[in-house]
Amino acid sequence: MDGVWQNNSAELCGTPVGAPLFSHTSRGEYYYVLPLAVERLSGTVDTLNITVTRALLEAAELTEGERLAVSGEVRSFNNKSGVGSKLVISVFARELKITDIPEKNIVTLRGTLCKEPVFRRTPMGREICDIMLAVNRRCGRSDYIPCIAWGANAETAALWTTGMSTGLEGRLQSRHYIKITDGEAVDKIAYEVSVSSFFDI
Repeated sequence: MDGVWQNNSAELCGTPVGAPLFSHTSRGEYYYVLPLAVERLSGTVDTLNITVTRALLEAAELTEGERLAVSGEVRSFNNKSGVGSKLVISVFARELKITDIPEKNIVTLRGTLCKEPVFRRTPMGREICDIMLAVNRRCGRSDYIPCIAWGANAETAALWTTGMSTGLEGRLQSRHYIKITDGEAVDKIAYEVSVSSFFDI
């Protein structure tokens, strides 16, 4: 495992909630997107998009209802088609296997803040801070991953400035919200890493 790979790690365990859908081809490899439902301790379910090669899918021999363990990286894609979210977040699978272990959602990132943190409070007075983390890939590119911190972590992140490096651990979550488009309310889904802790790098 090289240093760049250690910058970005996602370990998930959940249940597929749909068939793999063809996404694209690259360098002769076929890629699919598989929706994976991962339940939190609170009972809330995050439905996350897993990008996986056809070879991994065939090797895993998936059957409906079986729990799946995924090891990989959180990836971002800048969607320029004008359809759907501008920043597409998924987990790029490097390992895929059938398992019976409990639900799991652990993300570890090391990167650099590429925007100023945005600090605010909920109507109930709870502190929230949004940060955008640029995480280097091993190939020289970077992924831009939105993260959200709460409480004391939010107060800490609010003091940071663009260009600062940090490490964090948390979970990848899906969050529904309403966006008003041309006077109509449209249901949207945002994907972000909810921070449980920060660490120095």
